[in-house]
Amino acid sequence: MLYSACAQASAWRRLGHPLAMAVNLSARQFRQKNLCEMVELALSDSGLDAPQLELEITESMIMHRAEHAIATLHRLRDIGVLLSVDDFGTGYSSLSYLKRFPVYTLKVDQSFVRELHHNADDAAIVRAVIALARSMNLRTVAEGVENEQQLAYLAGLGCDEYQGYHFSKPLPAAEFLSLLQAEQAATRRLPVAAAESTCERAAPGSAPLR
Repeated sequence: MLYSACAQASAWRRLGHPLAMAVNLSARQFRQKNLCEMVELALSDSGLDAPQLELEITESMIMHRAEHAIATLHRLRDIGVLLSVDDFGTGYSSLSYLKRFPVYTLKVDQSFVRELHHNADDAAIVRAVIALARSMNLRTVAEGVENEQQLAYLAGLGCDEYQGYHFSKPLPAAEFLSLLQAEQAATRRLPVAAAESTCERAAPGSAPLR
């Protein structure tokens, strides 16, 4: 998956679509001793720039042998790839550990986003995670956005990016490219002011792959 993801992102860049690629690492992959070498090889073979690759790990993966995991994260950061904590809020990491994670993004788990307008506790957790991320100069991505009401609420909190069925279902690479090209063509046909407004709204998380 890592090699094919890097190759796909590199192919899109050659077509004029400089998209970053986010890849979920499994617990088994994250614990492999040669993970960093695998990442470097995938980048080298594909020609993808390191900052265009974002690796997603969960809290529980990091907290299993935390010191070893943190050392691995620092090695990955030194390679130049971006790191994000997926499903944030569902694990058990403490704030004392979080400040040691060399991560770029916190991804708010969809279980909190899904019911935020019907569950005060979920809404409070979403607010707290976004506020925490902003205070630590981290980017936030809300998962599982399914309607305009959720999007507006999250935008009001200062969430940086969004993903979910409100924008698109998960797509095969060819269909995603067709969707991207159609959106770009539509944007080019808009007047300048309208195009700028559309780009501001659509760019964050407009499809499952960023």
